[in-house]
Amino acid sequence: MKHQITSGDGFAINSRKPRSKYAKRRKKPKKLINIIFSQKTTIILLLLLQFVQIFIMFTILNENYNYLSVLFTTLGIIVAIYIVNTDRQPAYKIAWIVPLLIFPVFTTILYLILTNQPYKRKVSNAYVQKNLDTRCYLPEDIELSKKIKEEDPELYRIIRYLDDSAGFPAYGCEDVTYFPLGEDKFAAMLTELRKAEKFIFMEYFIVDDGEMWGEIVDILIEKAFAGVEVRLIVDGMGSQFTMPMKDKKAIEKAGGKVLIFNKFRPMMSTIQNNRDHRKILVVDGNVGFTGGVNIADEYINRLIRFGHWKDTAIMIRGQAVWNLTMMILQMWEVISHETTDYEKYRPTPPDENTTSQGIIVPYSDTPLDSEKIGRMVYMTMINTAKNYLYITTPYFIPDNEILTSLELAAKSGVDVRIITPHIPDKWYIQCLTRSYYMELLNMGVRVYEYVPGFIHAKNCLSDDKRAVVGTINFDYRSLYLHFEDAAFMQDTACIPDIKADFEDLFKNKCHRITHEDVRQLSFASRFMSVILRIFAPML
Repeated sequence: MKHQITSGDGFAINSRKPRSKYAKRRKKPKKLINIIFSQKTTIILLLLLQFVQIFIMFTILNENYNYLSVLFTTLGIIVAIYIVNTDRQPAYKIAWIVPLLIFPVFTTILYLILTNQPYKRKVSNAYVQKNLDTRCYLPEDIELSKKIKEEDPELYRIIRYLDDSAGFPAYGCEDVTYFPLGEDKFAAMLTELRKAEKFIFMEYFIVDDGEMWGEIVDILIEKAFAGVEVRLIVDGMGSQFTMPMKDKKAIEKAGGKVLIFNKFRPMMSTIQNNRDHRKILVVDGNVGFTGGVNIADEYINRLIRFGHWKDTAIMIRGQAVWNLTMMILQMWEVISHETTDYEKYRPTPPDENTTSQGIIVPYSDTPLDSEKIGRMVYMTMINTAKNYLYITTPYFIPDNEILTSLELAAKSGVDVRIITPHIPDKWYIQCLTRSYYMELLNMGVRVYEYVPGFIHAKNCLSDDKRAVVGTINFDYRSLYLHFEDAAFMQDTACIPDIKADFEDLFKNKCHRITHEDVRQLSFASRFMSVILRIFAPML
């Protein structure tokens, strides 16, 4: 499935010159010696060493002490029975049971270590309790809910679920703008950041040194010196080794605050899997951004890594921004153990003449409770689509229930289309994604690949009516392991823009996958996909 891109494909790189000493920095390739002796490499090597030590120790015990071998094999059978009877996804169970059969001693001990961790329980309890404690600050609009219930019972069930299970209420949408490219979002971000008068809250998975971050950090420092409250949360794996420490210190020196969520540490712990994958910016409580765009040059095509980088985002104005503000404050308090006067950060009350079009619910999902909000919203989008359902995702590794729902929708006459990247950022993920193509085609689902490069957008659109734009991929990591966020929208003004973007992709920038394309995949690719699908929940 190789496709050529001509020089006239229309994807121009944003060549605007950086505006300051911070923005002039361009990320340079790291020398091999710097990579070898970096902190990140050291941590990874220490983790591997722990893994190898456990494996060697219990292999020796298994080989030299028959009674221990029998003991651990018996324990392995008990663990396997326990796993089968948990409420986890079937694919997750298989990912553990297969190695239990091959390496019963090692896998048994590894499972017991990874599933009995007081620190993770402590963090989980703190985050869940914080969400419960702050529910009173996110009250339901009773009049709006009553109106929706009377006029659209199906929509009412969706907003009822998001309010009751996620803790985020619905709002009449005052204003929402859709950005079909990361460059568009970045330009709007800079405009809004420069307008900030009270506070700037940011929460991002990746903050990487380069032109994009250089322009943003310059504004953050300037605003912090001017008395604007600046708070930044970055993920401990996505940003810990990419955001320059001198910038963190410069922000703090100016009066801002920077927190690192779940620092990447050299210890075997399942909490290392729970990353903060959210991308949120809130300015003065009245303007909020979310979507797939991280803060790194490839997201705005100032650095070319995997062909043209296609990403999307939205900008929300009005009362609905409060949901995004509370997401950041909840996370901030869990990390810092600080207390907050939430009332200081509420959006400006709407003018009497303010009108709204449609409904919007910005929502968040946490892996630390039993409710999989992102997955359930996607399932609802699939199950309620009547005419068409369009999906973009960089990683398509669905669980069985999502596949079944897609099959039912397609076989019921719904035009189901999925767009994935043609140029991957991770070869093994593309191998896994493509392993579902034949299955999808046989269901009647139309599959497309974004030919110019890598599509990182996480969009879902149905029936010219409903849409989800956010950070949530169709894979196990986003649906089960990461902190995520998105916005569910119905009948908002940006729906036609999302539809137009999809239509442009289908017509001009995507190749529709056929059965013949799938049959032409190499034997090595198909063989690897068979192995990788066993361990898909862990990838």
